[in-house]
Amino acid sequence: MLKGFKQFMLRGNVIELAVAVAMGAAFGAVINALVKDMIMPLVTVVFGARDYSRLTFEVRGSTFQYGDLINAVLSFIFIGTTIYFLVIVPVNAIATRIRRGEKPPAPMTRKCPECLSDVPIAAKRCAHCTSPLPLPQQ
Repeated sequence: MLKGFKQFMLRGNVIELAVAVAMGAAFGAVINALVKDMIMPLVTVVFGARDYSRLTFEVRGSTFQYGDLINAVLSFIFIGTTIYFLVIVPVNAIATRIRRGEKPPAPMTRKCPECLSDVPIAAKRCAHCTSPLPLPQQ
């Protein structure tokens, strides 16, 4: 039983997952600090209020605290924007530069001219409509 547990713990994907979770938590802390300490002060300059949590309205004795929702939506938008421009755009640019000289992979499927379903390149008949397929062009 301990041998099985040891094999489970030393399997590569468990260790990689643990590292990914730790890195994700650290990266999340960096992004949250960036939004809280750098971007939200800019919002304060533009809109004049940093904390909207005190915003409420009342209907027939029920208090609706919509300010927390505004804070959460703004944080979501700013965190998403920050991740997109500081992570996704640079990573996509690097990936494009790396793949610049590579040929695209050969297609593995083609369209059936009758039913437009995807069939393997080497197929002689469509598996969906059984129509004969033209020879693939080389």
